[in-house]
Amino acid sequence: MSETTILILGGTAEAVKLASRLQAPHLRVISSLAGRTLAPAKIAGEIRVGGFGGPQGLADYLKAENVKLLIDATHPFATQISDNAIFASTTVNPIAFVRLERPAWLKKPGDKWIVVDTLAQAADAIPSKARVLLALGKQHIATFSKRNSVHFVVRMIDPPEAPLDLVDFELELSKPGTVESEASLLIAKRITHIVCRNSGGKASYAKITAARDLGIPVIMLERPRRPEIRTLPDVESVIGFVRETLNSLGT
Repeated sequence: MSETTILILGGTAEAVKLASRLQAPHLRVISSLAGRTLAPAKIAGEIRVGGFGGPQGLADYLKAENVKLLIDATHPFATQISDNAIFASTTVNPIAFVRLERPAWLKKPGDKWIVVDTLAQAADAIPSKARVLLALGKQHIATFSKRNSVHFVVRMIDPPEAPLDLVDFELELSKPGTVESEASLLIAKRITHIVCRNSGGKASYAKITAARDLGIPVIMLERPRRPEIRTLPDVESVIGFVRETLNSLGT
């Protein structure tokens, strides 16, 4: 029996779990990472790092590697690679395609959310003289550079490669922790507001709970609107989709 190649567009905890669960005889599982994190999680199977060179580059890769199943398990805000995946999956035939996207967080009693659609709206929503925990990827910092009356605490996992274009800031090099540790950070840094994206999942939700407990407003960036494609909410449902697809392929 020949191998069936599965490509996972990864970078999330769900993608790591999925790669591990799909390890089986006659399956070749490739996880593709953008390469933004210096020390990514240990991932089962093959790993490739870096971009594909746009939508056609991804389509060419799928053909070259004879990929039969493409799984988009990227971050909910990684719209470019997701758009590329939609294009590539419709260009290469036959190929099955599904997106794994964890559900968004829902506002709970006690949450003080200021919901915005864009980074510019988030920057505008910050009041003067605020002390803000900026919990965004490093590629989203520039929008806040004109806010010279705000002190930013910029959380990152890895140090930035270039100086940040912010007037008043300090770096917080750490990963999200427990509710208790997040609350301690918010208190120690005298945070008055949090700016973050509605990423969903458990990994970074502790700061939302801590903010609720402390009465701190959260400027919440809503998820971008996506095309209507087959989307599943968790690893288990994607495993079921993979099984159905493999059965249809006769593997």
